[in-house]
Amino acid sequence: MTTAIDRPAPSASTATTTVATRIRDWAERSPTGVALREKDYGVWKEITWAELWDTVQIAAHGLLALGVGEGDVVSIHSEDRPEWVILDIATVAIRGITTGLYPTNPANEVHYMLNDSQAKIHLAEDQEQVDKVLEFGADGFPALQQILYVEPRGVRNYDDRNLMDWEDFLDVGREHRAQHPDMLRQIMAEAQPDDIITLVYTSGTTGPPKGAMLSNANAEYCMDMVINVDGRTPGNVKPSENDLIVTYLPLCHVAERIFSTWTMASAGASLNFAESIDTVQHNLREIQPTLFFAVPRIWEKIHAGVLIRLKDSTPIKRVVAKAGLSLAQTIGRERVANGGNHTLKSRIAYAIGNPLMFRALKERIGLRRCRWAGSGAAAIAPEVLEFFMGLGVPVYELYGMTENSAIATLNFHGRVKLGTVGEPYPGIGLRLDERTGEIQTKHPGVFVGYWNKPDATAETFTEDGWLKTGDVGQWVDGTHLKIVDRIKHIIITSGGKNISPSEIENSLKTSPYIKEAMVVGDGKKYVTALIGIELDTVGDWATRRGIPY
Repeated sequence: MTTAIDRPAPSASTATTTVATRIRDWAERSPTGVALREKDYGVWKEITWAELWDTVQIAAHGLLALGVGEGDVVSIHSEDRPEWVILDIATVAIRGITTGLYPTNPANEVHYMLNDSQAKIHLAEDQEQVDKVLEFGADGFPALQQILYVEPRGVRNYDDRNLMDWEDFLDVGREHRAQHPDMLRQIMAEAQPDDIITLVYTSGTTGPPKGAMLSNANAEYCMDMVINVDGRTPGNVKPSENDLIVTYLPLCHVAERIFSTWTMASAGASLNFAESIDTVQHNLREIQPTLFFAVPRIWEKIHAGVLIRLKDSTPIKRVVAKAGLSLAQTIGRERVANGGNHTLKSRIAYAIGNPLMFRALKERIGLRRCRWAGSGAAAIAPEVLEFFMGLGVPVYELYGMTENSAIATLNFHGRVKLGTVGEPYPGIGLRLDERTGEIQTKHPGVFVGYWNKPDATAETFTEDGWLKTGDVGQWVDGTHLKIVDRIKHIIITSGGKNISPSEIENSLKTSPYIKEAMVVGDGKKYVTALIGIELDTVGDWATRRGIPY
C-alpha cells in the first residue's frame, strides 16, 4: 500500500491523545459544563460533561462485555442523536473502529457496508433501520454478533436473540464496569497514534463504496488545524467551551464529524442536536449557535427563504426590506472587494442597517450570534456568500475531502476571495498536477488507506506519495485555489471545448425557484440543463398568479 506520510513507530510508553481522552479530560475539567443538548418532548435536555463521560464509559464496558476488542468494527445507522456520539467515543476508547451509515441508506447498501467492514456490533436507531438488517436473515451478516436499537417502538416484540435495547446494553455495561473497574483505563492507556478509529465510506458513485480509514493521528492533526490555526475567525477568537454548535448533517460524513464531535472534544463547545433536517431553521432560532457549518444547499435555502418572506410581507414592509437587502448587497460587495474586511463605507452602512433590519433578520434565521460559519462539500454561488457577508454573518468557503480529513484550503478572515475555496492551511503540501490540473495534497491528516482495498489505495496516491483528490483546480492570484470541477465531470463537446458543468449549475441554483440543476452535453454540439424546481417557492409563485399545480 502506498502511503503519503511517514508515521512514528508505536511506543507502548507513549500516552496518546484521542477523542475519548479529550472527553474524559473535559469531564474532569468542567464536570457541570454542558456537553450536549437534545430536545425531548419540546424541552431542551442538557447532558453535562460528567454525565457524557460516565455514559461513554458504561457503553465502552458494554462493548467489552459483548466481545468487542482492538480493531473490531462497530457500525451506527441512525440520525444524529446523543447515542451516536456516545457509542462512537466509547468505541474509540476501547481501540475499536466506528463506521457510520446514512439514515437513507437502503437495505442492500447496509448489507454491503456491514459485511465489507465486518461489523461486529450494529446500532440501528429504530424499526426501519432494524428491518434493513433482519431482512437478510441469520446468515446475511457472518461477522455480526449483536444489533442494538434505541427506539423500541415496533421492535420490542421481535423474536430475535441478536437484538438488544440500548438501555439493556447500558445495564450490561454497568455490570461489566463493576466487575472490571480498571479495564477501560488500561485499554485507553495503550492507544497508539496509528490506531484506526473510523471508517468513512465514500459515496460509491463509480463503484462499490470504499471505507476510508482515519487514525488517531489523522483526527488529532485535523483538530489542531481546525481549532488552533490563526486567522480562521474574526478577532482570531479560537473555538472554546463558550461556543454553541448545531448538528444536523449525518455524522457519518467526515465534515459533520469534524465540525461536531471533534470540535466538541477538542474545544469544549456544546453540541446541540437538531430534531430533524426539516426543523433545522426552527432549531437554529432556538439555539442561536456561535459556530455553524452548512452545505451550499442549506445556505441557498436560507437565502431563498428570505426572498420569499420579503414577497409575503405587507407593501410597506416590502419597501423597507427591499431597501435593507439592497444595503446588504452594497455592504457585501464592499467587503468582498476588501478581502472580507469592512471599509469605512461598509461600516457606516452596516451601522445603519443592523439595528433597522439586519439584527432582526439574523435572529429570524438563527444566526444572530454566529461569529464563524463555513460552507463546504460542494461549490456555492458567490452571490449567496456576498448576501450573508452583507448581513454580518461571515460565511467562509473551504475545501477538503474524507481522504485528507477535510484539511486542504480555507478562506481566512480578511483574506477572502469569493469564487475560491481559499488558501492552503499553513504547513500542508498542496500542488496542482502539471498535466491535468488535479489537486494533490500531503500532510499528517491524509488517510491511512481504504479498508481491505490495497489496490484502490495505491491508485489514490502518486508515485511520490501525494494524495490525488480527483478535483481539477487553478490558482487565483497565486494564493487562492479555485475548484474547476471533478476530473470525471468535465464536459467535452463535439467541438472539443472543455466545459465545467458545476459553474453553470451553481449559477442556476442562485434562483430561489431552482432546487437542483444538472448540465449535460458530453460529445454534443450543445449543452442542456436539467432543472429540479424548488416546490415551495414555485408553488408560491403559481398561487399568486392563480395557476393550479
